Amino acid sequence: MRVNTAPPEVQAILRGVLTDYEKALGSAIEAIVLYGSVARQEYIHGHSNINLLILMPTITREELTLSAQVARRWEPEGVVAPLILTTQELLAIADVFPMEYWEFKEHYRLLKGRDPFINLDVNGERLRMQCEQELWGNLLRLRQRFVEGGARPEAIQVLLSLSLTALIPCVRSIYRLLGQPTSGSTAMILDQLDSCLHVPSTAFHEVWRMKCGQSSPGALELPRLFSRYLEALEIIVARFSELKQQGRL
Repeated sequence: MRVNTAPPEVQAILRGVLTDYEKALGSAIEAIVLYGSVARQEYIHGHSNINLLILMPTITREELTLSAQVARRWEPEGVVAPLILTTQELLAIADVFPMEYWEFKEHYRLLKGRDPFINLDVNGERLRMQCEQELWGNLLRLRQRFVEGGARPEAIQVLLSLSLTALIPCVRSIYRLLGQPTSGSTAMILDQLDSCLHVPSTAFHEVWRMKCGQSSPGALELPRLFSRYLEALEIIVARFSELKQQGRL
C-alpha cells in the first residue's frame, strides 16, 4: 500500500477504507487504485473528495451491497462511492472513454493488488473525438445552465467550478495530442494555455482559486468572472477547431 504521498489525515482514512473493503470483499478484489485530487497531490481538506477504483473479476449484486455499506460508513470523511469495474470493463474504457482512461493512467496510486495500467494505451483518434465532444458540451452546458440559474451569483459560482472540473481533462488531452507535457498540477496545466494554445489563462486561474477556496468573488464580481471565463472557453473551442483543420490534432 503506497499512500505516503497523501496528507497524513488522508493516509489514516485510506488505511481504514482499505481494511473495510478487504473485509467486505476479500479475495474478490484484484486491485484498489486511488485517483483524483489526492493522487494528483492537489487534495484540499474540506474541498476535495477521496476517489477509489476497485477492480474485480466479476461484480455481483451482493458485492455491490457490501460495497455500499462500506461507502456509507466513510462518506462523512469525504470518500465517495468507489468506481467498481471488471478488468474487461477497464480495457473497454480505454476505447470508449479514452480521456477518462488517460486521467486514471497518468494520476493514480496503486493501493492494493496488481497494477492495471501497465502496457495499456489509447487510440489517438478516439481521444481527439471525445475531447472535441466534451469541449463543445462544456460550452453549451455553461450557457444553458447560466440561463437556467437566472444569472444568480450563487448559481454562477457552482457552474463555473463544474465547468472547469470538466475542462481540465480536455486541456490535458489537447496537450497529449500535440505532444506537449501533460504532467504537473492543475495550475501548471493552466499556465501552459498561453504558450501551447495561445489562450489567455487568467480567468481559468481565477476559477481554480475559487474552487480551491483560495478566493471568494463577491456577488458583483461573479458575473464579470463568468464573462471572462466564457470568453476564454470559447477561444479554446475555436482553437481546437483550428488545430483540427490544420491537421495538427
